[in-house]
Amino acid sequence: DALLEAAAEEFATGTVGGLGVREYEYLVSRTSGTPLTVVRHATRGTARFLGRARASAEQGRPRGTVRDRRDPSLGAGHAVWARRGEVFAVNASGNHPGVHRPWLEALALGYRVAVRPSRREPFTPHRLVGALHRAGIGQDRLALLPTDHRTAQTLIRGADRAVVYGGDEVVARYAHDARVLPQGPGRTKILVTADTDWREHLDTIVASVADEAGTACVNATAVLVEGDPAPLAEALAARLSRLPGLPPQDTRAVLPVYPLDRARALDSYLRSVAAGTRAWLGGDGVVDDLGDGSAVLRPAVHQVADAGAPQVGTELPFPCVWVAPWRRSDGIAPLRGTLVLSVLSRDRALLDTLVAEPSIANVYTGDHPTYWMAPGVPHDGYLSDFLMRGKAVVGIE
Repeated sequence: DALLEAAAEEFATGTVGGLGVREYEYLVSRTSGTPLTVVRHATRGTARFLGRARASAEQGRPRGTVRDRRDPSLGAGHAVWARRGEVFAVNASGNHPGVHRPWLEALALGYRVAVRPSRREPFTPHRLVGALHRAGIGQDRLALLPTDHRTAQTLIRGADRAVVYGGDEVVARYAHDARVLPQGPGRTKILVTADTDWREHLDTIVASVADEAGTACVNATAVLVEGDPAPLAEALAARLSRLPGLPPQDTRAVLPVYPLDRARALDSYLRSVAAGTRAWLGGDGVVDDLGDGSAVLRPAVHQVADAGAPQVGTELPFPCVWVAPWRRSDGIAPLRGTLVLSVLSRDRALLDTLVAEPSIANVYTGDHPTYWMAPGVPHDGYLSDFLMRGKAVVGIE
């Protein structure tokens, strides 16, 4: 689509809202604490998703449907792929610039989109909306609506469809509202079975935990190992301990930065949750004070006693991973409720079982890091499953 491709080029290289792309990336890094290299990578990735938004959305269209009722095949009794509403609201998060990619598909599918940005990082949606407006998307089709939480709830109630981001309380609040798609913690995991040497995959495991600064829902927060987990935990801690603590705008930075009080609160919470576990890294604290009122959150690696330990489900906004033993007798119960499960195993029967498990959204095998994504590949299912439906249309001229 030429319009979306033009918007993608504008987003990636143009001056939008008075900011060139380098100024925008620096602003995002300094205000959100996301490392500059992560922001730059996200800019390229978001531009790629924007340019392919229409084709990506089409990947979810059922083969038995057509996009337009004027398609001649309708005479044979086919179906039209129709929207479930007209207005799509987004109550966005600010943990990573890439969270804004999904709503681009809603726009491509013909929805009018209203985006309520995060207070932590409003600059990415501002740039996206501005680039789309400059490319020709009408003001009546796309709006950026900065507002408080109470007004955001009014926006969600008034929309035909909405997506909201947050923790378990947000998921619970909207669990029974069919109009709302809640996006909660990813609880992404890695499983290593006894037939696989984890040493051959250590680079992938480390990257899955720490790339994207460990802030994304697709970063691994638990590694389950068939056998003794201690050697893997030790090796993982050794690798993560080398990551430098630097201000986010430094091009060598790879870890997230938070206001000092927020960093200390997260450190305190981690200490309370980790009580009774074996700390391989971060046991003495994860706060690296930068001396300017902010702090780097350094990685943490803890070993828990069993795969059912409550810590396995704890997700924090920096590289924090729980390493647990997994036994065949545990079954797949400890692996449920997972956005991405990376499976390092040769057991095909186990893989089939995991693919069939409804609460596991994505299953990767081999050296595919958990954060791997591409246009047209579902993230938490196809968004179009939520936005569209097949509607029989027969005999209309």
